[in-house]
Amino acid sequence: MVKIRLNRIGAHKKPFYRIVVVDSKKRQNGPFVENIGYYNPLKEPSLISIDNDKAKKWLDCGAQPTETVKKLLLKAGVLQTA
Repeated sequence: MVKIRLNRIGAHKKPFYRIVVVDSKKRQNGPFVENIGYYNPLKEPSLISIDNDKAKKWLDCGAQPTETVKKLLLKAGVLQTA
């Protein structure tokens, strides 16, 4: 199963995340298939940058976003509310 999830790359007390597509059986910060964006929660307002075309392609292929990534995709306008 393919998942879209956050990959933390920030330093101690300075979180910064990549939004990546990864095989669900891989470890949390292990190798990923594709990087589709990033999320910086320290900026005010939070900075979210997602490549909409790549995200939609992976969602159409059956990738399952985590709950946090689903909220970020809604904020970025990739997903529509049901």
